[in-house]
Amino acid sequence: MRPWSFLTHHALVLVYIGRRPESTGRAIAEAVGVTERATRAILDDLEEAGYIERERIGRRNRYHVDIHRPVTRIQDHDLTVGQILQILEREEPTTEQSGDAVASSAVASAVAPM
Repeated sequence: MRPWSFLTHHALVLVYIGRRPESTGRAIAEAVGVTERATRAILDDLEEAGYIERERIGRRNRYHVDIHRPVTRIQDHDLTVGQILQILEREEPTTEQSGDAVASSAVASAVAPM
């Protein structure tokens, strides 16, 4: 059986940067299991669609996710980015470890390469 996922690469990138807003393109690519070039294209798509904003800090980017942006409509209700991030999170709080935010195991599992 060929590998597949319920979440698209775009969704996985969004979840990853939602938990690690100062991640590099390389770190995002490795976590999601795509090339750095594909990651840049996905980030461009997400920014163009209004799901994220990039803030340039020196030579790096910091990503801001619009958690209120609707993702999809289920019956009469909009599902927002924030609600999706909340669904994928466990009740475990995020901890700080060597300056980088570490995602809960649920989010880490969601972005693990297959």
